[in-house]
Amino acid sequence: MGEAGRTERILIVDDELINRKVLEGLLKSYGLECVSADSGPAALAMLDESIDLVLLDIMMPGMDGFLVAKAIREMSRFADLPIVMVTALSAKEDRLRAVEAGANDFVAKPIDSTELNVRMKSLLRMKGYHDEVKGYQLHLEQMVTEKTKALRGALVELEHARLATVRAHMETIHKLSAAAEYKDEDTASHIMRMSRYCAVIAEHAGLDDETVDLILNSSPMHDIGKMGIPDAILLKPGKLDEQEWVIMRRHTLMGANILGDSTSKYLETGAVIALTHHEKWDGSGYPQALAGEGIPLFGRICAVADVFDALTTRRPYKEAYGNEEAIKIMTQGRGAHFDPALFDVFLQALPSIEAIQQEYRD
Repeated sequence: MGEAGRTERILIVDDELINRKVLEGLLKSYGLECVSADSGPAALAMLDESIDLVLLDIMMPGMDGFLVAKAIREMSRFADLPIVMVTALSAKEDRLRAVEAGANDFVAKPIDSTELNVRMKSLLRMKGYHDEVKGYQLHLEQMVTEKTKALRGALVELEHARLATVRAHMETIHKLSAAAEYKDEDTASHIMRMSRYCAVIAEHAGLDDETVDLILNSSPMHDIGKMGIPDAILLKPGKLDEQEWVIMRRHTLMGANILGDSTSKYLETGAVIALTHHEKWDGSGYPQALAGEGIPLFGRICAVADVFDALTTRRPYKEAYGNEEAIKIMTQGRGAHFDPALFDVFLQALPSIEAIQQEYRD
């Protein structure tokens, strides 16, 4: 079921009447609503915000499934709408073409009812999560446009909620962090890994339990400022030009502005981390070009953890490096990008780091 008990609505696109009838019967047996279109143009005309997933045949006369998927993706409001291709094609190049056109998944003909149900449920669940995050993100962005006045009021309410229940407070903080990560096409696993890497480094560096807990629960907010970065820059598949980088670097300042001036120690620490996690030991980082111990300790710890996770995680524009290769790359930054003492602590803590990496794999 969708939000507020709404039944998910599926758009079936197939030029064959018998195929549409079979799929309609299957979807209704899953408890889903469905509407049908017999061509690509008809499907595009029927598309609106009530549609939660498109079940799209590839082989259609005139406008085939590849063109339909591409046309859907070119409409910004449907950029995240799940598309499942129904295909008899098995060649690798055909599947790659479907992915390039915007397909999220495939179901082979003849259709297996169980497989179709499982694949659709997974995509519908993710769309529900994504819609929830987008709604929460939109609410936050509206508050930011009001010069943070309403947002700071919300943060005060979060602090009051923490006094009533620590668990509710932490849950809200992680949802706030997830809003930026989902927009950046990262995952909740990135937040879990990165924050735990920070805690392990802090613990091995000899910091007390309270401080370790503070960085564990504040570091997930390191990229919260990315909510203020335009999607065209944040989600650009290629390299950013210099002007785009100028805008991208502002996420550190935006994050600090969003989280600062709070009565919560977690939000205040999150503001420090958001502002300084891209500073470098040799002073070549941003936004303030701080150097050495002039960079707050939490920012230095977060820099090591964030780069390790970035290198070892697959992104749309790169494959993941293996741990050994990632360590080689990072070692070149010891004393330049990273605090050399903390980098050595990170290396000593590597078994614990790798255990976290395995536990919270994407």
